[in-house]
This record gives sequence, C-alpha cells and structure tokens, in this order.
Amino acid sequence: MNQTLTKTDFKFPKQTGVYHGKVRDVYFFGNDRIAMIATDRISAFDVVLPKGIPSKGQVLNQIAAHFLDSTKDIVPNWKISTPDPMVTYGIRCEPFKVEMVIRGYLTGSAWRAYKAGERNLCGINIPEGMKENQAFETPVITPTTKADEGHDENISREEIIAQGLISEEDYKQIEAYTYALFARGQQMARERGLILVDTKYEFGKKDGKIYLIDEIHTPDSSRYFYADGYQERFEKGEPQRQLSKEFVRQWLIANGFEGKDGQKVPEMTPEYCQSVTDRYVELYEKVVGKPFIVEKTDNLEERVFNNLKTALDD
Repeated sequence: MNQTLTKTDFKFPKQTGVYHGKVRDVYFFGNDRIAMIATDRISAFDVVLPKGIPSKGQVLNQIAAHFLDSTKDIVPNWKISTPDPMVTYGIRCEPFKVEMVIRGYLTGSAWRAYKAGERNLCGINIPEGMKENQAFETPVITPTTKADEGHDENISREEIIAQGLISEEDYKQIEAYTYALFARGQQMARERGLILVDTKYEFGKKDGKIYLIDEIHTPDSSRYFYADGYQERFEKGEPQRQLSKEFVRQWLIANGFEGKDGQKVPEMTPEYCQSVTDRYVELYEKVVGKPFIVEKTDNLEERVFNNLKTALDD
C-alpha cells in the first residue's frame, strides 16, 4: 500500500513558525515567504478523520497549482513555485478572516438549511419553491468566518463590514474577484463536461495589495457535477453524479457520523481509503484534462523535506 503523509514536523534553517491545519501544514519563513504542504489527511464536518488517503495531498496541490496558474490574469496569487508534488511555496500574506463561499446551485449544506425551513442565507433571501440541486438565477456569495478551530460560521456581507473584519473597499474588491474567479472556473469546468457547483476562495493582503491565497477549485474546496445527465436527474429528483468530497460526507452520514459529540467515525478500511483515492484521481483527470501521475511514495517524508529545503536554498 502507498505511504501516506499525515503529519510533518520539519525544522528548516530559515523557518520562523509552523501551523498545522486540518489538512495542510503551513511553514513560515520570515514575513515574506510561506510553504504549504498538502498532507494526505482528510477532514469532514470540521473533524480530521483518523486515516490518510493515498495521493490525496498530491492531487489537491497539483489541482490548486493548475488553477492558480490559470487565473493569475484575474487576481494576483500567492504561488511562486511547486518544489514538490505536495508543496506550494509562495508569498506570505495577512489573511482576511473570512472565506468567500460562492454557490451556483442550491445543494449541500445550503440545501440542508433550506429543507429545514431557512429562507435567508448570509443575508440573502432564497426564493420559495426551489428544489435540491437547482441553479440560482445568479451565483450567490455566502461568506463564512474562518475558524482556527471548530466550525466556520455563516456571516453576512453587512456583518463582515460592521464588525470591521474587512473594510468596505476591500470587501467590494474581493467580492468582484470572487464572481470573476467563479465565472472562469465554471467556464473551465464546462469545457471538461463538468459543472462547477460551488466553491470557496480565500484572500490576503501584502504591502497593501490583495492576493488570492490557499487552494482553489480542488475537491476539498469545491463541488462539481457531471454536466451530462444533470437536467434529467434534476427533473426526476435523483442525486447528481458529482466529483467532490460530498461523497465522503454522505458515507459518514450513512454510517452515523456528522461530527457531533458522542459520535464515532466509522472504520476506514484500506479498501475504503483506496476508493477515496480513486475518486480524487478521477476528479484530477477530469478537471485538469491530463493523466494523473502518481509520484513514488517511498521515503515520502524525506522527499518532501529535501525538495522544499532545496527551494529555500535557491
């Protein structure tokens, strides 16, 4: 079985700090540079699951790099290089404490809230009579606070500005970037026979300039439907064929886990973990349009360390 990288504890000569997120380990180098390692950890319902998923970090990092390169004409982004298939090295920004979630369709958590009777989402009124997986007339932005631990919380545009989380001027700019990035992502998805259903973007600031940071259009941050058969399935009220992490959430729900106190994560067998890998590889090949080449995972931790150290020495 392939090795997985679920934890790093590197010490680089120029390192000034490290942050271990849910699935990414972020290394800081002064005030100017940062390295993000996409580990093979997987999370759902804001809980890190106990087993790693082979090749997941490579898939996520390479999809993100592909889309960062494909959207840099819209907004400057933080990426400088990808010294390892699981690592992106780039500009260190001061992150805004808000994630810009944008939705083209009523699905996922938004549908669950709607089904429970909610008709206002982050200050946006949602029309009566909508069905699951139905397209909004125009995409809607439903921001969330960015929690260091625990659950992100929905928040409205007005609350963000009133609380001083982001200035009105900056919010208008990242709102415009969000719409433009989503339109580009939807266009690129259509060319691949997919629908980009929803996604999230994160932004930061460096020397007064706004940058797109973190990942973009990956299965951890986005939901894709297959375009073929969408309308027929929608009209029949059938589940959509999708490429996203939602299938992991649905597996957990079906096995009695939604991240609530007292609930236990179901057993993640090697066969199940490999099936998740297969779905991630499928998404990579579908959205990027190239075969996924699995990098050797012998001495995986050593490979990642050495490749990043070489980049730092350059």
